Amino acid sequence: MPDVGCAGILVEDTFCGPLPALPPAGQLHALDDMPVRAGGCAANVAIDLAKQGVSVDLVGCVGRDGSAETLFKAFARHDVGCSLVERVEQYPTSRTIVLLIENQDRRYLHTFGANHAFRIDRISPQWLESLKVFYLGGLFAMPGIDFSKLKALLQFCKEVEVKTVVDVVVPQGMTGMAQLAPLLPYIDVFLPNDDEARAFTGCADPCDQLRALKDAGANTVIITRGSQGAVAGRNGKMWSCGAYRMAVVDPSGSGDAFTSGVIRSLLAGWDLQQTLRYASAVGASATRAAGTTDSVFSAEEADAFLVEHPLPVNTEEH
Repeated sequence: MPDVGCAGILVEDTFCGPLPALPPAGQLHALDDMPVRAGGCAANVAIDLAKQGVSVDLVGCVGRDGSAETLFKAFARHDVGCSLVERVEQYPTSRTIVLLIENQDRRYLHTFGANHAFRIDRISPQWLESLKVFYLGGLFAMPGIDFSKLKALLQFCKEVEVKTVVDVVVPQGMTGMAQLAPLLPYIDVFLPNDDEARAFTGCADPCDQLRALKDAGANTVIITRGSQGAVAGRNGKMWSCGAYRMAVVDPSGSGDAFTSGVIRSLLAGWDLQQTLRYASAVGASATRAAGTTDSVFSAEEADAFLVEHPLPVNTEEH
């Protein structure tokens, strides 16, 4: 049986670039390749965990098309269990075109596709009970999720002692914690980035974000901050660290790789200092190649990297 179950967004990603600039109107820019990869939060985290030697199952929705075949081939190649990934009739597989422009942030063209069809009812209690960790990726970007059913699922996980990890994709313009707050007491590790935490809390400072999420009922919160590192909060303490510097080709998937490092840390029983170090190394490794998972460290590579590149972690009361 798998140790980890990953549920949520599944996407076929096509990567264009890196380009020095977008071509002018009417002009053609020739590329050596446009890699097509499995993507989406749930797929990325599952593949990254498999690369670290963790047994993992995947739950999600795809269409009945060639893009779905691309995803299934990737899952098979990485030994990710995908028998619970459902092909749906009413939507195509979700797809994203990722435009990589040198010295600029990425641009995305996206279709939600079959992720519209994801429902909490697709997750079996018997499957959940067999896991050590359950991860939900892309909350708020799957319109079919019933939040009352999600709360009941998270409560069930707590009852059967399955650790839960949740991250989010916050739609533009969304603010406040009306839907999130009832879930927070039942999420063991909540993993927003700093922009998402700002949307929920209205706070710009990460310390204030941690306090606001804690006041709303959160347990462990880890906020990723891109090149500024990460902060974590639990039981009135805060931990913070910087970020590893890599030769960045494409930052896509670095947050999901970080999440996979957090999940492996949960399985290993590490404290938050070691968790931040390990997850930061795995997250940074994702940036070294175009695509979300191609350059992600194995567990052995990450452990060896940490020996050679210690990362200070600061602790304080907050």
